Amino acid sequence: MKKNKPNPARWGDATKLVRGGLHRSPFGETSEALYLNSGFVYDEPETAEKRFAGEDDGYVYGRYGNPTVTMFEERLALLEGAEACYALASGMASVFGALACQLKAGDHLVSSRALFGSCFQIVTAILPRFGIKTTLVDGKDMKAWKAAITRDTKCVFLETPSNPTLEVIDLAAVCDLAKTAGANVVVDNVFATPVLQRPLTYGADVIVYSGTKHMDGQGRVLGGAIVSTRKFKEDLLKPFLRHTGPSISPFNAWLLLKGLETLKLRVEAQSAAALRIAGVLAGLKGVTRVIYPHLDSHPQAALCRKQMTLGGTMVTFEVEGGKKKAFDLLRHLEIIDISNNLGDVKSLMTHPASTTHRNIGAEARASMGITDGMVRLSVGLEDVDDLIGDLKQAMGRS
Repeated sequence: MKKNKPNPARWGDATKLVRGGLHRSPFGETSEALYLNSGFVYDEPETAEKRFAGEDDGYVYGRYGNPTVTMFEERLALLEGAEACYALASGMASVFGALACQLKAGDHLVSSRALFGSCFQIVTAILPRFGIKTTLVDGKDMKAWKAAITRDTKCVFLETPSNPTLEVIDLAAVCDLAKTAGANVVVDNVFATPVLQRPLTYGADVIVYSGTKHMDGQGRVLGGAIVSTRKFKEDLLKPFLRHTGPSISPFNAWLLLKGLETLKLRVEAQSAAALRIAGVLAGLKGVTRVIYPHLDSHPQAALCRKQMTLGGTMVTFEVEGGKKKAFDLLRHLEIIDISNNLGDVKSLMTHPASTTHRNIGAEARASMGITDGMVRLSVGLEDVDDLIGDLKQAMGRS
C-alpha cells in the first residue's frame, strides 16, 4: 500500500530541514541523489522545443537547473515559507544577482551603511558604474530611512544583524516605509540564518544567503541562495542569472542540502554557547566592549529579542590597546582559529579592520563603528568551557 502524500507546509522546522524538497529517483535511495551532469537528453525533438519555450518543466542545461540543485532550493524555500528559491555559486553572487536583476541606470537604491565589505563595494562602487544612484543611511535611525526612501527608490538593501558590529535594523518599520514608496526590500540574513529570523514575516520581498556559512557549516564549499516570490524569480532572477552564469555546482548544492539537515541543531547550540561566551567576555580585563544581540547591554536588545529567537553565533568585542592588542590576542589563541570565515563548527576569529573590511577604507570603517581594537568571533561547536578557557588565557597573555 502506498503511503499518503505528505503536506510539508504543516511540518515543523526540523522536519522541513531533513525532508523538504526530497525527490527520490526510481532507485529509492535514502540520501538525496547527486546528479553530476551538465546536460540533459530528450526523447523527441519536440520535447526539447517545448522545454526551451518554457512549455515543459524538464531540465535543459546545468546552468539553468539540476535535480540536486532543485532539492536544495525547494528545501530552503519551504523552511522560509517562501514561494521560490534560486541557488547560486556564492553568497556574493546572490547579493549582486538580487540587486542587479531589478536595477537599471537611473534607479535609486537605499542601503544601510553597516555592511559586509564586499556588499559595501557593490553598493558604493560597482552599481554606480551602471548609473544606479545609491544612498547610505544609519540603519538604526528610522528618520534617516524615512528621509532617504522616496517615490524614486526602486530597492532597499540591508543586513541585520550587520557584519561585524551586530547592528540590528527594525525590519517591520523599514519594510513599511519601502512598501509605501513602492520599493522592494532585499535582506541579507546570513548572520541570523533562517533558523533564528524570518524577514519575510516582516514584509521583506527578497532574502539573500551565503550558504558557505551556516548552511554548509563545515568550511567545505561555496554557495548562495536568493529566496523570493515566484514572480520575482521568474520575471527578474531567471532572465538575469541564466544568461550571466553564476550557477552553483551540483556537488556544492548537495553538500548544502545535507548541511541543512543539521542547521537548526548547530545554530541553536552555537547561539547558546555564544551567549555564554559574550557574558564571560564582558567581565574580562582588557575587554572594553562586547556586542551580542541578546545581551542586555546591546543598544537594541529589545528589538533583537523581538526579531531573533536567539542571539546568533557571532560575538564581536573590542580590546584595549587597538590593533596591536587585537593581534596579540589572535596570536595567542590555542583552540580558536584565525580565519575570516564564519558559521563553521570550528570557532573562528578575525580582525575586521585588516581583513573583511580592509578595502572599504578607514573613513567607511569609522562610520560603521569598526575600530582597530575590534575582533569578530564565530562560535563553533567545541566544548564551551574550552573556548572560554582559550579566550581567558589569550587575553591574559596579550
